[in-house]
Amino acid sequence: MTNNLSRYLLPIALTTVFAMSACGGDDAGSGSGGSKLSGTIKVDGSSTVAPLSEAAADLFREDNSGVQVTVGTSGTGGGFEKFCAGETDISDASRPIKDKEKAACEAKGIKFTEVQVANDALTVVVNKDNNWVDCLTVDQLKKMWDEGSKVNNWNQIDAKFPNEPLKLFGAGTDSGTFDYFTAEINGEEGKSRSDYNATEDDNVTVTGVSGTPGGLGYFGFSYFEANQSKLKAVKIDGGDGCVAPSVKAAQDGTYKPLARPLFIYPSAAALKRPEVDAYLKFYIDNSADVAKQAQFVPMTDEQKAKSESVIADLKKS
Repeated sequence: MTNNLSRYLLPIALTTVFAMSACGGDDAGSGSGGSKLSGTIKVDGSSTVAPLSEAAADLFREDNSGVQVTVGTSGTGGGFEKFCAGETDISDASRPIKDKEKAACEAKGIKFTEVQVANDALTVVVNKDNNWVDCLTVDQLKKMWDEGSKVNNWNQIDAKFPNEPLKLFGAGTDSGTFDYFTAEINGEEGKSRSDYNATEDDNVTVTGVSGTPGGLGYFGFSYFEANQSKLKAVKIDGGDGCVAPSVKAAQDGTYKPLARPLFIYPSAAALKRPEVDAYLKFYIDNSADVAKQAQFVPMTDEQKAKSESVIADLKKS
């Protein structure tokens, strides 16, 4: 009885094993539609957007190990130069493409579209026990941070502020965050005083500001959220009144001028390749997780729908 039953069950067991193996083989390293993907996707451009594209690449590779995504950081302008020369598939950008850059792409016959992938909100922070400042204007921040500034006390910013030494902490000069902050606050990218505590590690800024009564620094909103028990966020007056940093204020643009959309620019030619198509679809489908991993503010549902729509239109071109 046992031998007869074994002969009966063995073929069924083997069939089940082969079926399960076949199913598993389709899933591993597969892209959209269940087909295996391979190839290299070249991304370059903004150092601010790079962490988003890298996070998307890391998550994408979990199921698409045959695809290599390289992400360079030539800056937004440098990235567009490579993109419009046909050297890259996707360009990361922390600002919209300029007319002269569009013309360069058109001259090479490169069709593209602008795709939003996240929102950015830089948060100005002070010591948790700072009880004299709740809001700062752009002019006041410029007075602190502008090139050549000698301001070293809070009472030099406002006579109502106490006689408390001002100690500044901020992003290093190689950072896209530094470029963005200096452009929006000081009026020119890279234009800044140099006698501050510069670092590429936001933990250093957290430690510095939280340990200094008169400390002030800046970094991304998500990083503030993770450290809000140690720091106090300052409202910013960009001309329309004081606005606190928040996901909503970053998404709707009311947190001026330290909130902005972040973009990628894929080419139509690259999008015809299945690995690029799959990567872009994954990037937008999982944009909330990508933004969280890279510590940015995610898109709204409306922004995500628009990004999906412009990619679909480019595929038709």
